[in-house]
Amino acid sequence: APLQRSRAATDDSPAARIALITTSIVFLALFLFAPLAVVFSEALSKGFATFAVSFSDPDAQAAIQLTLLIAATAVPANLVFGLAASWAIAKFSFPGKSLLVTLIDLPFSVSPVISGLVYVLLFGAQSALGPWLKSHGVEILFAVPGIVLATIFVTFPFVARELIPLMQDQGTGDEEAAISL
Repeated sequence: APLQRSRAATDDSPAARIALITTSIVFLALFLFAPLAVVFSEALSKGFATFAVSFSDPDAQAAIQLTLLIAATAVPANLVFGLAASWAIAKFSFPGKSLLVTLIDLPFSVSPVISGLVYVLLFGAQSALGPWLKSHGVEILFAVPGIVLATIFVTFPFVARELIPLMQDQGTGDEEAAISL
């Protein structure tokens, strides 16, 4: 059989390039920009003044404050723990390394509904921890700590998964450990 010449990714025909670019733009328009346009058009349907006044509503202010609080808590926590986990995984070989990698990837494989159920089973009133938490006045479920925990759980893998390959490429750690991932 004759040897087949491999093509570079940019050797596609102009028609194929146009079709791919058009498909990408249509997809972005339908699934990203169209919902954004609907949200903004509905928000501004009664005029900009009404939209601006809605920010003075106490519920809106509480929601914005809660969002900023959760972000101000979850982002630094993810940064610290994600950096530590990435460093440990990329630079060292240790017992339990594969377990740590599995725990980092867990939020990608577990449905958010199941994660919520686990939080209810761990911290709910009928859980093993529930009576102890209640007797000590600690509220986790349906309170700020629960929201922070859920947000950290869902977003944690993004920091670690971005940093692990970067640290492995630096090549100053355990080369054999980097290859095993």
